[in-house]
Amino acid sequence: MQDTGIRINKYLSEAGICSRREADRQIEAGNVTINGKTAVTGDRIYEGQQVCYMGRLVSKEEEMILLAVNKPAGIVCTAEKRERNNIVDFIHYPKRIYPVGRLDKDSEGLILMTNNGDIVNKMMRAGNMHEKEYIVRVNREVTERFVHGMANGVPLTELNTTTRKCRVEKLGKHKFRIVLTQGLNRQIRRMCEYFGYRVVGLERVRIMNICLGDLKRGKYRNVTEEEQKELYELIRDSSNETVLPKTQNRI
Repeated sequence: MQDTGIRINKYLSEAGICSRREADRQIEAGNVTINGKTAVTGDRIYEGQQVCYMGRLVSKEEEMILLAVNKPAGIVCTAEKRERNNIVDFIHYPKRIYPVGRLDKDSEGLILMTNNGDIVNKMMRAGNMHEKEYIVRVNREVTERFVHGMANGVPLTELNTTTRKCRVEKLGKHKFRIVLTQGLNRQIRRMCEYFGYRVVGLERVRIMNICLGDLKRGKYRNVTEEEQKELYELIRDSSNETVLPKTQNRI
């Protein structure tokens, strides 16, 4: 730790407690102390200080954990214990980890879980333009007009925005592939609804260079060293500013 210290939310994030945004919420709720004194947003941690979260001593996690998980539908991408179907309890990993971004409860497929908050922000911040790929099944025939419309920006009046242009490819009569660089609230479902389609199945199969592959539903694997090396290269110049609010961060 440098003489200038590090911000308390970053310290909690790097210790594997939660993301920086969640850390800010926990600090505001009075759940974090520094040397026995209730922390406030913006506090810095210096060598030798003791940080406690919910009364328990926080120690810096040295081991980098990054898991690829095949989330089933019905599991919620949150570390919130009050959510009975939260993904942390579902995975039941022996060390503290939390999800990288979100995947809608009704959707399935690839979600990453880690104990490293910086990587979360660099991967999921919309401004960094990192790709996420999905296979989608809909209730009507996928037409050329639909593919063209989905790919060229869809106005979502309820979110007061228009989606970025993206890659869309027809895979079958009722199935298509879509590659996004943003993650608005229920984005793919809203985009389809704009054209009168209803999503009946949505699976994320890739986040940047990490692919779901043949990982079985409900299982997880360690992201390989080779994948991590390529991932770090991809996010090398990415901003690690706090990601958008969680309500804007799910598909």
